[in-house]
Amino acid sequence: MTITEGGQPASDPAGGPVRGRRGGRTGAWTGRKPDNRSAAMLVSGLLAMALGVTAVSLPVPYVIESPGPTFNTLGEDQGEPVITVTGTESFPAKGSLDLTTVYVDGGPNGPVSVFAAFSAWLNGSKAVYPEELIFPRGVTKEQSQQESSTAMVTSQENAVAAALKELNIPFEQRMEIASLADGSAADGQLQAGDVLLSINDKPITALAVVQAELAAGNGAPVTVVVDRSGSRISATITPSVSPSGRFILGVILQYNFTFPFDVRISLDEVGGPSAGMMFALGIIDTITPGELTGGTHVAGTGTISPDGSVGPIGGISQKMHGARSAGASLFLAPAANCGDVVGHIPDGLQVVKVENLAGARKAVELAASGSDTSGLPACTSG
Repeated sequence: MTITEGGQPASDPAGGPVRGRRGGRTGAWTGRKPDNRSAAMLVSGLLAMALGVTAVSLPVPYVIESPGPTFNTLGEDQGEPVITVTGTESFPAKGSLDLTTVYVDGGPNGPVSVFAAFSAWLNGSKAVYPEELIFPRGVTKEQSQQESSTAMVTSQENAVAAALKELNIPFEQRMEIASLADGSAADGQLQAGDVLLSINDKPITALAVVQAELAAGNGAPVTVVVDRSGSRISATITPSVSPSGRFILGVILQYNFTFPFDVRISLDEVGGPSAGMMFALGIIDTITPGELTGGTHVAGTGTISPDGSVGPIGGISQKMHGARSAGASLFLAPAANCGDVVGHIPDGLQVVKVENLAGARKAVELAASGSDTSGLPACTSG
């Protein structure tokens, strides 16, 4: 904004001659004194305006989430198919199974101004949050991007596993130790790279097996067998207690898969774990005959676990608005996000509550058949 200063004459030449007092000469000109109050008010007003402009431009510790673009998992990105399958028969998939995204301003992505935050707060399709609720204190843009990229890769691997499990296609799945937490109960006994084989003689096929056995033992020592570079190692570990009260081994685990064919997911400039469920649906449609959507424009969001469980995500209100703007009529939302769904659904969008991949697939197939979808699970305020 450009502010142009102006001025007023110091005296008013239209004041004209006045009659002098006794002893004065008739017809003498008496000049008026400058109006200092007017000048001061003008300067004060201009300073207030300048300060106001500066104030609304100052950065504030808030994050703004806005609807981002959607990407059809059955379509292309940058001229390449989003999902490509090799090593087994695949089928050309048509229709729309859109993953949804959110633009995030603020935090390590750059500051937002008071004006931007206030404008977003007035916009029903955007959300404003304190920075510390979204990003850890001190995280850099590079660290945030790396974490987001890693989460995306993990979600893609989990999506392949979940899709194959849903289709009863066998594959190898192992739990591997990625690292040990500080003060780990397993320090000195287990190490990064170890593959978990069993806990108290129970085969470890998923993280839930470990969690259930630790909970059942109520803090008692457990015997864990791992594969370390081809050798079987047995260790007896006394679990520690997490801040949330759960018994833990103090190891950070990751899944390691061997799939019977290759699935490549190509999607630039999108990160995070929230596309997992939609990737899994896209993979199912790609490796099975026919069209899963039947012409229905479907969108959704949700993390995915190898066992098919659908987990909560952030920014669901913005994702629903983005989906509707892109033409979706059916939206798949994680059940755990229902509290953020109610009261924020755009007109013309049906939102289906899903807890796992099987439920999401069933909802899409029902919509594709042309049947009444009003009976599908929905988020309620009760």
